[in-house]
Amino acid sequence: MRRIPLVVLMLMMSPLMAAEPSPAKAPAQAPGIRIKDLAEILGVRENQLVGQGIVVGLEGTGDKTGLLAAQELSNVLSRLGVNIPAAALKPKNIAVVAITATLPPFSRKGSKLDIQVSSLSDASSLQGGVLLQAPLQGADGRVYAVAQGAVSIGGFNVNSGGGGGTASIQKNHTLVGRIPNGALVEREVHTEFETLGSVKIILRKPDFTTAQRMSVAINERWPGSAKAIDPHTIEFTIPEEDSQKPETSRMAVVSELESIRFVPDVRARVVINERTGTIVAGAEVRLLPTVLSHGNLYITIKNSPLISQPAPLSQGQTVVAQEGSAAVSEEEGRALVLQTKDATLGELAAALNSLKVKPRDIISIFQALKEAGALSAELLIL
Repeated sequence: MRRIPLVVLMLMMSPLMAAEPSPAKAPAQAPGIRIKDLAEILGVRENQLVGQGIVVGLEGTGDKTGLLAAQELSNVLSRLGVNIPAAALKPKNIAVVAITATLPPFSRKGSKLDIQVSSLSDASSLQGGVLLQAPLQGADGRVYAVAQGAVSIGGFNVNSGGGGGTASIQKNHTLVGRIPNGALVEREVHTEFETLGSVKIILRKPDFTTAQRMSVAINERWPGSAKAIDPHTIEFTIPEEDSQKPETSRMAVVSELESIRFVPDVRARVVINERTGTIVAGAEVRLLPTVLSHGNLYITIKNSPLISQPAPLSQGQTVVAQEGSAAVSEEEGRALVLQTKDATLGELAAALNSLKVKPRDIISIFQALKEAGALSAELLIL
């Protein structure tokens, strides 16, 4: 029977799973990750805009019922000074659409936004259509931008009739389209960024240790300026002497703040994809002492005390640590495959892979280790 090789991806995250002298300070030798990649400044955020309008110029692919389209067209004509009752209109070449856009932070009047339009009724295609000017509102009901332009759908509909029948060819979804730079910002969203004496940094994934480590890293640059309020929030007081200098303005300080690197805490996690036989795990995930037998495999994981005695007259202290080992063998001959100093999941996976153990068997072994309490990590099966 052909064996499927196991793909084991070892994420060398830094030895966070090992014992550390201080949980709040990351190892100095680790390169770390920028604050910008892990957190955001409170108040510096995007805002969603939504509106409704009509797309005109369709080649018979507009709304069929025409009730909503006729009312929308009547409203547009009345704004242009032409008063025609909606009941008298029977449009076939227009479609009522919903318009959505995202307003970036610090957008100014005249800035352009990309917008997306989606059919609201029973139109068959928006191909070749043009969106008439429509207002875009925020969550507070105020108009922040206006949209208009030719719709790009990235596909097409072709209907042909021949021999008494009809044929239809369609590429991609033709009821949703985009208009690059199709909206103009007409109202700005003001922030208090330039007047606040402090800013709050919000972690995208709240964590006690990560928040504390971030505050320590910031205080190394500006002593006493940062404080972890909770696992989600770090308050940073902008140094007054820096913010008032042209070369170290508020913008420059926040830019430098975002570039500070530190090592976040990572929860021990093992991700298994049973369909592809892929296992992703931190290489330093520890295994507790246990004995496991699976088929013709025999797995032994044990820890033994390791005593470090200081040199004479060095005034050092005796340190007692745990030395781990993991051994995997097959019953035929009991050939030793692996003997290591550290009993980690990464080394066990490498040993099993060297024996060409099937992915399903390795997954079963990891699940059994988790149920036995020997695997101190979260097991996530996709």
